Amino acid sequence: MALFPAPILTNGATHSAQQFRMLVRDLARGAEGITEGDDLKVTQRSTPGAGVLVGDGSAVVRGRANPFQGTYSACNIGAVDVPIAATGSGAGRSDMLILRIEDPEYEGTLDPAVNQIAYFQIISGVSSSATAIPDGRTGIPLARIDIPASTSTITNAMITDLRKIANPRRERNLLIQTPTALSSNIGGTSGTFSYFSTAAGWNIAVPSWASKVVLSLSIGQIRYNTGAFYGAVRATFGSSLTVQTVNVDDNQTNVRRNTVVFGDTLTIPSAYRGTTQLLRYQACGYPGNAGFVGVDAATTLVADVEFQEAPR
Repeated sequence: MALFPAPILTNGATHSAQQFRMLVRDLARGAEGITEGDDLKVTQRSTPGAGVLVGDGSAVVRGRANPFQGTYSACNIGAVDVPIAATGSGAGRSDMLILRIEDPEYEGTLDPAVNQIAYFQIISGVSSSATAIPDGRTGIPLARIDIPASTSTITNAMITDLRKIANPRRERNLLIQTPTALSSNIGGTSGTFSYFSTAAGWNIAVPSWASKVVLSLSIGQIRYNTGAFYGAVRATFGSSLTVQTVNVDDNQTNVRRNTVVFGDTLTIPSAYRGTTQLLRYQACGYPGNAGFVGVDAATTLVADVEFQEAPR
């Protein structure tokens, strides 16, 4: 059959399982992996022992037995305990925990009427650097457990997260601000940062799914005056995150201007998700500084802010 005779959800038509799997593949844009950042996370047992727990969540898994097998959707509700065999006294071992799909239409002999064809499986004895399933079976890797010799208790320190999000979300904002007046001078020699008094910054809504934020920041035509300025510029995001500091070293004495560019990638704390946080620029003078720095109506502050989703 070259073409499915009826599109999905056509009244009176019959649709095969393969046709629905192809629909999942199309909706997933051909990708596979977990759905959201905290799905199917592998952790130690509440009391560490000879196994691990797989948490709630869902995923899409691309069939590998046939190019038109399509993609499976799988969901786990509640923690699942997966036993891990102890290692002997001779050497350690690395095991890979995967979400396995074993569809008898393409492989194996399981009966979907009585057997689980979606299950968590341990592949024992993989490479200590393995990040992908080492053979062609249908599944996605969730974690690698690197177990020392003579060990039967699995802890989080032994678990390497291998999860990938099938279609990670991104949200980008380009923000511009121009002060209405000259700010207070920032100088000194103690390395103590102060905000530019006329640059109020931006209150930014943090998505509930965000795992990190990538910031590209610039101050167009910052204003130096009085003496040679030696100090730094940075930004703060909320109460606990600081964008990487960049040094500013200017060896002139008249009023003059320059452009400062800086940025960083920051991990979003769980308490930030779904809240609004202030992004605002700061400056300071270092020992030996003789001048001052400020912003005014001729200054443009630019913030390119991209939130990204990743496993967490």
